[in-house]
Amino acid sequence: MGKIISYIADETCGKSFNSYRYKHENIGLSTIQYDDLAEYNLKYIGETDIKNNHIDLTSYSKEVSNKDIPIFVYFLDGSRRTFKIDDISYNNEIFPIIAGQVCVACCKRENRTVKSFKLTKQNVIALPNKSLSEWSKDLEINRLIKEINKISSNIKFEKILVYKTDEKEKLEDKAVAKIQMCMMDEEQNMVKELMNDRLLSQNRYLLKDGSLEYKNRNMSKDELYKFKEAYKYVIGVSKSFNPANCIDKKGNVITKLIAELPLYHRTPVSRYEDKETKLTFAVWYIRIRDIKYTNDVFSGILKIEKILVTDSEEKNGIDSKEVDLISANIINERNPVCYGSDKRWANHLYPVYMTEQYAKSQYLSNQMFLNIF
Repeated sequence: MGKIISYIADETCGKSFNSYRYKHENIGLSTIQYDDLAEYNLKYIGETDIKNNHIDLTSYSKEVSNKDIPIFVYFLDGSRRTFKIDDISYNNEIFPIIAGQVCVACCKRENRTVKSFKLTKQNVIALPNKSLSEWSKDLEINRLIKEINKISSNIKFEKILVYKTDEKEKLEDKAVAKIQMCMMDEEQNMVKELMNDRLLSQNRYLLKDGSLEYKNRNMSKDELYKFKEAYKYVIGVSKSFNPANCIDKKGNVITKLIAELPLYHRTPVSRYEDKETKLTFAVWYIRIRDIKYTNDVFSGILKIEKILVTDSEEKNGIDSKEVDLISANIINERNPVCYGSDKRWANHLYPVYMTEQYAKSQYLSNQMFLNIF
């Protein structure tokens, strides 16, 4: 049994089973299939001009490429790897212990070259709530982290996360969700840093890999205002999205309309209000790759999101000219060639891909990380 696992079991009055250790993605467990979580009702118009058909951006994207400096200067990607490291029993119940590596990377375009700019890395462990006393949980967590870092020597752990065990969901998924939420928190912190440093503006957008939907966030009015301001010049781009989430006002799925998008065309913008977070989103789709060169009908299509910030945007939608400018710039960011055997190549944007690779290059190897415990 590893020293860290043995220490956690002893200190939390549990029994370790020295279970088989593995990386979740290698086993096919606890993976997120789609970037988006919400269901979008397309009856709500999300832009100032009412458009009923696809919008052709072929000529405009060339015009933007020839005349203008790209509006996207910063690129953000959050990534995490999770590992099952043991099972520990408490009060005759057995609970999984999950560890993770969390990395959030930001790259910057300088003179048409994409360079590393900011990086945060964290090693974390997710424990069940039954392993800690509720009244002294914070003190116990601080003590555990301090001692674990003594045992692990040169490799430090920044956080111990606690997942609930009183619900019916699969416990491993709940632990992984805690690590996923930790990653999203770090993404938001980096966006706030960029905005506080006044690095984002209408000519210096941030392009974020993945959805801008942050669930389970109950914000006060002041927190909501600050969040909106931080994301004023942030665009979310999802390479994978759930086609079944797209419905019209009659409740009919309209995936066929999205699948048949012609090359370099975008859909009209839809408006979606998340009742949980009280955020309003502008959502639209763009085809950046010809369907005849892709593997399936949704390859080459990106889902675009922007949080509506002002009262005018929430009421009337985002300015259609801004939508076209954002869309044209996204088309111009597409990968010119396929990279290796990556099945998602048709949906890659070059600087986003480079940021993703930068983030993933910071991980410890799977075997090295598992051997820590």
